[in-house]
Amino acid sequence: MQHISGISRHQLQVSSLEDTISQDNPIRFIDAFVNSIDLEKLGFTPRVLKTEGRPSFDTKVFLKIYLYGYLNGIRSSRRLEKECHRNLEMQWLVEAICPNYHSIADFRKDNPKALKQLFKLFVSFLKNADLITGETIAIDGTKSRAYNGKKSNYNQRKIDKHKEYIELKTQEYLNELDKNDVKEDAIKISN
Repeated sequence: MQHISGISRHQLQVSSLEDTISQDNPIRFIDAFVNSIDLEKLGFTPRVLKTEGRPSFDTKVFLKIYLYGYLNGIRSSRRLEKECHRNLEMQWLVEAICPNYHSIADFRKDNPKALKQLFKLFVSFLKNADLITGETIAIDGTKSRAYNGKKSNYNQRKIDKHKEYIELKTQEYLNELDKNDVKEDAIKISN
């Protein structure tokens, strides 16, 4: 044989989702973060189970989906749904639950303020886990010759302005998700 042979697609294998994700995979960090937060303090309203009909998805499932999408640049509810079906990391994270794109989009539309609070809490979580110190530090990451101009040094006013910029970008991200969902819905309906 001149080539390496793979495993037959028809061969039965016994494995678990846990076996597919390494212990140092960053996806475990998202899982630990979401499982450690108090949803009601962030503003997420608990869902009341009805006696009839299909049960709802847990809020934590949607939070894990959105944090995974944010960290991986996925800005569409349809693409997030697709990742739930095809991506092993996402399957591990949400325990193989695959909500449809409409449920994912509705969750974001129903909880915009709470999602903003979630992003802010993420930084606090990093601090509590001793992954960051929480001190105000600004670093210019450019590797070039030494130059300390007005644009390359930071004071508290500039840092506060940058925090406002981040808040604006977070809102733009949520708006872009809404816009992409509307555009994808229009394409789907016209087909």
